[in-house]
Amino acid sequence: MAGRPRSFDKDAVLRMAMRAFWERGFDGVSVAQLCAEAEIAAPSLYAAFGDKVALFDKACGLYTEQLDASLESDLSAPTAREAVERLLRTSAEHFSAPGQPPGCLVMSEPRLAERRGKTREMIRERLRRAAAEGELASVTEADGVAAFVDTVLAGMAALARDGAGRARLLDAARYASAAWPA
Repeated sequence: MAGRPRSFDKDAVLRMAMRAFWERGFDGVSVAQLCAEAEIAAPSLYAAFGDKVALFDKACGLYTEQLDASLESDLSAPTAREAVERLLRTSAEHFSAPGQPPGCLVMSEPRLAERRGKTREMIRERLRRAAAEGELASVTEADGVAAFVDTVLAGMAALARDGAGRARLLDAARYASAAWPA
């Protein structure tokens, strides 16, 4: 005998949960709140997604799918300088996009330190390649620029969460790009 069919859109609930975690963080969202917002009973939520941690992981996976595609596209620019400029501009636009929470789920959620590390490593590897190709003076310089870019991204995400608009974030991206090594 098959179970009772779901009476809700699993993808819509996952998007709703992603937004809730993005806005309020893992610790700021309870299963009861998620169920109320999704208008489903807790057993249905658990049956569809597992526990809160599993739902969080799935919601973050949905979020990082888009993030990874954008990051890979930005970092594939012909030069490292252009890659960093694209990354900062794209991030400013993402952190301030209309109709979504400000900032970045990955940058603001303490549970996602490993994911932040993956992003840092992708940036560092692109800049190390630039050093190997002679665009930057050394691996040491590449690592320093990568740390700077990471710091700017974290700052831009925090500014967005604090209410900074797109123009201010794009200014920050532009000025950070102007700090590129000579």
